[in-house]
Amino acid sequence: MIFTELRFFALFALVFGVTWGLGSNRGRKIWLLAASYAFYAAWDWRFLALILFSTLVDYCVGLALGREERAERRRALLGVSLAANLGLLGYFKYAGFFVDSAEELLAVLGFAVNRSSLEIVLPVGISFYTFQTLSYTIDVYRRQLAPTRSLLDLALFVAFFPQLVAGPIVRAAHFLPQLGRAARWSAVRVRPMLGLFLVGFVKKACIADNVAPTVDAYFAAPEAYGSTAAWIAVLLFAIQIYCDFSGYSDMAIASAGLLGFDLGANFRHPYVAASPREFWQRWHISLSTWLRDYLYVPLGGNRVSTAVTYRNLMLTMVLGGLWHGAAWRFLFWGFLQGVALCVHRAWTRSPLAASLPQVPGWLGIALTQGVVAFGWIFFRAPDWQTAWTTVRAVAGQAPGAAASAAGAAFDPRWWLLIVAFALAHSIASRMPREGLWDRLPRPAFAVAYGGAFALAILFVQVETQPFIYFQF
Repeated sequence: MIFTELRFFALFALVFGVTWGLGSNRGRKIWLLAASYAFYAAWDWRFLALILFSTLVDYCVGLALGREERAERRRALLGVSLAANLGLLGYFKYAGFFVDSAEELLAVLGFAVNRSSLEIVLPVGISFYTFQTLSYTIDVYRRQLAPTRSLLDLALFVAFFPQLVAGPIVRAAHFLPQLGRAARWSAVRVRPMLGLFLVGFVKKACIADNVAPTVDAYFAAPEAYGSTAAWIAVLLFAIQIYCDFSGYSDMAIASAGLLGFDLGANFRHPYVAASPREFWQRWHISLSTWLRDYLYVPLGGNRVSTAVTYRNLMLTMVLGGLWHGAAWRFLFWGFLQGVALCVHRAWTRSPLAASLPQVPGWLGIALTQGVVAFGWIFFRAPDWQTAWTTVRAVAGQAPGAAASAAGAAFDPRWWLLIVAFALAHSIASRMPREGLWDRLPRPAFAVAYGGAFALAILFVQVETQPFIYFQF
């Protein structure tokens, strides 16, 4: 069940009506927890056991940490939470990857191996709710958050359905206090939330889903296309992944907002970023700040020597790449992000940079987005051969004369969409979103919103596409 399906609209209407019809805060939380479990069970009810296991482990660990004062026992309790949560994540997401990699290595070394890939079904959203629940135990361990005595509150924090399967990765310190008080309808920013949902719906259903077939066609057989088609495919994927993922985030944030909860921001127009550092301050903010606070800073951050700082950056981004997927391509993608951050940091601190005129904003944006787009090739390609074929094609070395002629297979009008998206993205980054919907009189808002939604539906494909980040 995804946010652009009629099933979701029906479910949300039911959840919304019952939630605000209940006067008791505890009753609302019980209802929302039941709805969240039902939402997740729509994929596979068996994996509810994993969410329940993580919730119970971290609830017990949190209570024990609240009572324990001895440092070594506190570390041991934190270790229990890390082992339980990362153990589940490691088994379901990475076991097959490591087994396959070990078999390939043994084969290269000349050892006979009976190749038998480990087929494990990946539970939807396990990467997201694992990091989410770990934020609770780590913050309690650091004494930055008091352990909750309410199992109901912790369970709802872990399983809250708007962001359960693809984020944002909400911190316990941000969400749990919201459960301690009953939300008031008068405090809900209805129009901005409806507007945000519509924006997310358009991004996903009208843009991402419509460019997906062209992107899929190219990456299924890149050798059949020329350099022009390669450029179109790569740039369209950059649009697709942004509209797909930020669209989900917008709809998740809006859905939670209409229920009286704040999830925080997850995207801030990343394609106007003028440096790799700024890009990660704008892209998937909940993950980048999680990696910063729970990995980069504990490693020493930038409070150590220059060499160790660069090591910390590289390790953080490589592990961030591995978080995205169990494949060497994702590790390489993370490695590229780490290199970009290290090069930018070294350049901005070099005497040469200080002696030269400041880089124009447009040039910084162009260089940054060029690096980002190059990385997207490895993120999207299903294998190494496809990735390197695409890299060569983008560099003007498409395979064969026949492929060069086939480059016209993609309608050149795609360039209009690419340019239009770039302009709209840049303009939107300069426009304040707050208050735009509130300025309209109520009848005008109803007409404008209904008309915009009806117009958007005209561009929706009959067959809905799953969100890209569901696979992570």
